[in-house]
Amino acid sequence: MTTGQESTVPGAPTVSPEQQQREDDLVHRVLASFDSCTDQRLKHLMHALVRHLHAFLREVRLTEDEWGKAIEFLTAAGHITDDKRQEFILLSDTLGASMQTIAMNNEACGDATEATVFGPFFVDDSPEVELGGDISFGASGEPCWVEGTVTDTAGKPLAGALVEVWEADADGLYDVQYGDDRTAGRAHFHTDNEGHYRFWGITPTPYPIPADGPVGAMLQAVGRSPMRAAHLHFMVTHPLHRTLVTHIFVRGDDFLDSDSVFGVKDSLVKDFQRQQPGTPTPDGRDLGQATWSKARFDITLAPASS
Repeated sequence: MTTGQESTVPGAPTVSPEQQQREDDLVHRVLASFDSCTDQRLKHLMHALVRHLHAFLREVRLTEDEWGKAIEFLTAAGHITDDKRQEFILLSDTLGASMQTIAMNNEACGDATEATVFGPFFVDDSPEVELGGDISFGASGEPCWVEGTVTDTAGKPLAGALVEVWEADADGLYDVQYGDDRTAGRAHFHTDNEGHYRFWGITPTPYPIPADGPVGAMLQAVGRSPMRAAHLHFMVTHPLHRTLVTHIFVRGDDFLDSDSVFGVKDSLVKDFQRQQPGTPTPDGRDLGQATWSKARFDITLAPASS
């Protein structure tokens, strides 16, 4: 079966039958190189990768110079990646690959809360705070009260669910981007016996993904914005339920329709209601003359078997 095709790229040369056959032969030889692979899933993945990769190369008639630029791009992504920055996750995010993988692996299940991208700034072993505690740990930004419940798809409260939250500060930076070992804007806690949770954080603001590396250069070259819609990250786990990784977004934000990683879903856009100075807070906290906001996010976990 012929795996190539004549290019539809304007100005690209017409491929002769002899050239197509030569290219087909190479694809078949590469596919055959995996015949000894005993892991059938791995073999299937490698076969599909080779077929699609070669189809892309042949469709666009990639030049050797373009191939070299692609290798340079991937090399640069590797060099800038470290234990606090994952350029390949940014690349996956900005190409929509992350959201597509999430969509395929988190199929709809009743009213279960939708998942979205994990992002590159999650950190294990965040501080534990009591319900109603402040996760900002001094990070700059307007105080924000967030509360809600965690239930299963039948509406049963899930006590003891682990809720991990993290967010950028008012300058659009996560704690790990400062390079001084601070911990701010992240924490974890557990729901109470009724499945309730509550905490103080920071009102989310839009920010650009790290744009000083190869992914940022790619976005600039194609005329795309690096901006992410304002959001707050959640990861929620509970025994016998599917782990949920998601965000909530701020209704009215300017970047909801152009989020650089395609993470926005309508069900995750929430009202962050701004409160005037002096408005009583839910827990009696004295914020002086500062404005603050509040939001509610009720979370439904799908069963693990889904």
